[in-house]
Amino acid sequence: MMKTGILAVAIAAMMFNVIAYAGDDITVYKSATCGCCNKWINHLEQNGFKVKGVDVDNVIPYKIKYGLTPRLASCHTAVIEGYTIEGHVPAKDIRRLLKEKPDLIGLSVPQMPVGTPGMEQGNRKDPYQVIGWDKNRKESVFTDYQKY
Repeated sequence: MMKTGILAVAIAAMMFNVIAYAGDDITVYKSATCGCCNKWINHLEQNGFKVKGVDVDNVIPYKIKYGLTPRLASCHTAVIEGYTIEGHVPAKDIRRLLKEKPDLIGLSVPQMPVGTPGMEQGNRKDPYQVIGWDKNRKESVFTDYQKY
């Protein structure tokens, strides 16, 4: 009888996680030949996101369409619930964005810092910041990963 109760609790916990993340559909515009983009997609999927990867010949029109400035640009551009996600933004920062719903256009990890999700190279982790920007192009630090 106790095993049945434990099993029921485990199934309920799994169902809660599925329901909690059911709406987290994210579309990623990327180059078909970019390996780090695929690694970032894997990172998102491992963190409960349902990812639609869209291979495009040129990512620049998507960056322009979704409000990126050249300073914020990286290799891929994603959209989720009306927000733009640029580059190797950690899943936990996207979760925080979706929970807090700040008045931002989106989040970016400019360029491609080593150690960000999808840019792993052994134990090396370069310091970086996740930058948010609003409709007036005003930037702010959303999360600071300057110290590891």
